[in-house]
Amino acid sequence: MHPHSENMHIAVAGNIGSGKSTLTRLLAKHYGWEPRFESVDSNPYLEDYYRDIHRWSFNMEVFFLKERFRDLIDIAKADHTIIQDRTIYEGVHVFMENNREMGNLSERDYETYMELFEQMMSVVKLPDLMIYLRASVPHLVSNIQKRGRDYEQAIQLEYLQNLNSRYDDFVYNKYKGRVITIEKDNLDFLNTPRDLAGIIDKIDSTLFGLF
Repeated sequence: MHPHSENMHIAVAGNIGSGKSTLTRLLAKHYGWEPRFESVDSNPYLEDYYRDIHRWSFNMEVFFLKERFRDLIDIAKADHTIIQDRTIYEGVHVFMENNREMGNLSERDYETYMELFEQMMSVVKLPDLMIYLRASVPHLVSNIQKRGRDYEQAIQLEYLQNLNSRYDDFVYNKYKGRVITIEKDNLDFLNTPRDLAGIIDKIDSTLFGLF
């Protein structure tokens, strides 16, 4: 790991409504990094998925997997630093595992998917740093309501709670890379410069050893 190299891979991880895209945008601007966002709009399964999760789970998960794998290949080839909004790892260990647990994914689909994922992982490396935005369910709900995406309004509290538990388990028990956890509930980094500055200080000291 070369903290001073000019082509790092920074990832922002967190549940739906935790502020990933906003933070990704702000950090990209501050550091002059290239932001990479999830292609929500161009996902051909999204509407079907929220209408019938059981039927469309596997399709949706494979679609996300191929998109994120493509991003990883791009990032590996890049000659500059890229900050990524949500990672392939969350897609697998949080969202896909959650669908499996909820009975939305058959065992054979799960096996196929995991084998594909493991093969992909053998050719890419972990991000240089993952920033985990940790937020309570009420905080997530209030953000989801604020931004008002139609298909998100029907998301159940229990679903968000399950995802939160899986995020913690993933970050603290499964993920092998470097992580900074940001407790999000009392922060408003979009409107409060001091909140953003605190996050930037943490990143600086982790990446560049500036104390």
